[in-house]
Amino acid sequence: MATKRNYKREYELYQGTPEQLRNQSLRHKARRAYEKKHGELPDNVDVAHKKALSKGGSPTKLSNLKAEPRSSNRSFARTSTNKVKSEVSKREKSR
Repeated sequence: MATKRNYKREYELYQGTPEQLRNQSLRHKARRAYEKKHGELPDNVDVAHKKALSKGGSPTKLSNLKAEPRSSNRSFARTSTNKVKSEVSKREKSR
């Protein structure tokens, strides 16, 4: 039998850390900046970074932002430490 997921502990250990709260704030700022320039986006569209933040990309610079479906933006290959291996998803490589 599966154990229940402890969301409170998860928040305390990861989502509520200062680093993750800062990252979330940067994601919100990027979306607001993109929407200010291009108009409001539907909920199923993410604002993605052309050059990943972990690879030195700018978090809110308009030239580094693009609108992308959630499924494309959240499917990058990752290492065991959860860093992005490649800025190109498997789906994009197959095109």
